[in-house]
Amino acid sequence: MFRTRLTFPAWLLLALAAFAQSVPLPPPADLVRAAVENEIKASKDDSAHFMFRSTKTTPKGSVTRVYIEAKEATAGMTVAYDGKPLSAEQRQAEEERVERFIKNPEELRKKHKQEQENAERSLRIIRAIPEAFLFEYDGEQPASPGVGKLGTSLAVVKFHPNPDYEPPSRVEQVLTGMQGTLLIDPARKRLASIDGTLFKDVSFGWGILGHLDRGGHFLVQQRDVQDPYWYISRMNLKFTGKILLFKGLTIESTEVFSDIKLVSPDLSFADAVQMLKKEEPVVARETAKIPARATFR
Repeated sequence: MFRTRLTFPAWLLLALAAFAQSVPLPPPADLVRAAVENEIKASKDDSAHFMFRSTKTTPKGSVTRVYIEAKEATAGMTVAYDGKPLSAEQRQAEEERVERFIKNPEELRKKHKQEQENAERSLRIIRAIPEAFLFEYDGEQPASPGVGKLGTSLAVVKFHPNPDYEPPSRVEQVLTGMQGTLLIDPARKRLASIDGTLFKDVSFGWGILGHLDRGGHFLVQQRDVQDPYWYISRMNLKFTGKILLFKGLTIESTEVFSDIKLVSPDLSFADAVQMLKKEEPVVARETAKIPARATFR
């Protein structure tokens, strides 16, 4: 009996099936608003903490780190540079760096405060999306590895600036010159991807405080980890501009998040550091086996 040897990736088969599971779509602005509300709600859910690996690549090379979200703050440890494990001296220095937070509670509190401030700035951008843009559907596409939940269909939503939007601060000002595409899981009402490009220069403080150049781009993707939890899987940033008229600004990086897993929300920072020490040699060996990717030129 004839048997074909042609095979397909499991995620592709799931993707083909996803279109049969499409749900009726509300007006695009309503879907965006619902998805944004869920992202804000998820960001404030302190019952879910994660451990994950991050590889950030810039024109200078790549750095791989492992992070654990502990009760007091996020513990992180560098495990490789350009895919190469740390030397004994580098590893010792890295362990001493993270241990200083255990020995100095005030430093740990400062770290926690900074993390909260960074998260709030990101949330302000997400929170502004429904008011800052106008939306229209542009079809649908299947979820793929790292983007959404495999086996589901994602709504493609184009966005461009709302001319009536008045940004409340410089944080949201960048949205006035941005257009792009959102990928939204309409059943779970979650953002799977935000892909935005500056179509014009954006100035801050009438240009005195600085500006971002036209052509700047960012891409943020997230995926289902374990129902109902999602986590960021990739972030690409590429911007140029100036600060205070004279100082040049260049941001160019790609950060990929992998090996995302749930950990206890009651995990202390000290326990997280001990877990990182045990994980470091394992991750370093695995990272060294992965062929180095070309860096930016």
